[in-house]
Amino acid sequence: MQPLAPIVLFVYNRPETTRQTLMALVCNKLADESELFIYADGAKNNASEDMRGKISEVRKIIREKQWCKKVAIIESDKNKGLAASVIEGVSEILKKNNSVIVLEDDLITSPHFLKYMNEALNRYVQQDDVISIHGYCVPINYKQSNTFFLKGADCWGWGTWKRGWDLMQFDGTKLRDTILDQDKKYEFDFKGTYPYFDMLEKSIKKEVDSWAILWYASAFIKNKLTLYPSRSLIKNIGTGADATHKQNKHFMQVELTDKPVIVDEIPIMESKEARKLFAAYFFKHLGLRNKIKKILGLGY
Repeated sequence: MQPLAPIVLFVYNRPETTRQTLMALVCNKLADESELFIYADGAKNNASEDMRGKISEVRKIIREKQWCKKVAIIESDKNKGLAASVIEGVSEILKKNNSVIVLEDDLITSPHFLKYMNEALNRYVQQDDVISIHGYCVPINYKQSNTFFLKGADCWGWGTWKRGWDLMQFDGTKLRDTILDQDKKYEFDFKGTYPYFDMLEKSIKKEVDSWAILWYASAFIKNKLTLYPSRSLIKNIGTGADATHKQNKHFMQVELTDKPVIVDEIPIMESKEARKLFAAYFFKHLGLRNKIKKILGLGY
């Protein structure tokens, strides 16, 4: 039997979503055979008593049950922020393990998520063109196979190997300059339908605390691929007032698949059909808004 990848969960100050995330995870096939590492970020120096209370409640919740076969809890005395927490945590786990599955405290998993992730991680472990495995998919009608590849990487329920994470570039300016030098901004933004480049610019300016845009850009400029399921195994419930990045992403909501996603034998190349469907979906929901913002000089 192939080894199971350790699971890493990042939590902070959202007790309700944290509990839902853990309750869904414990219902996964393979949860009772897996090792879970929970990283709990600390309070900011100026945190209110209410905020400190929420952080304390989260730390009680993560101890309520034996969520997986083994559970290790790593608590920070200070606030690192989401980006630093994820980067440090994933890097730490991959020093001792060849692969990892990554979750945050607002992701509901299908009971079939862990099985799909481990099967895919084991299948593509030797394929250098594949940088990661993703569990979420926007609600598109992709019928060619159960899975497909897109160039880049993603952040809602994902996994990678040490060799993949080693390609992470932490300098956003270098990533931006490379995209511009390669004249790939339009492609980077899914034919101008999603403001990824704007997110990268904001990350460089420290206006957002995002590791995910660096991960996507790092994979994109190296022409690396991420495997996606055609039916989503992840649902994001973190768009409320306590979300780290407060933005309206209602159009990204999906229904979890109630069936396993088979990891098919497919060509290791980007699916043109899937990229077309993603771009069409983004344009449908963001096209007019993006045009108005651009006209007003607000970027995307």
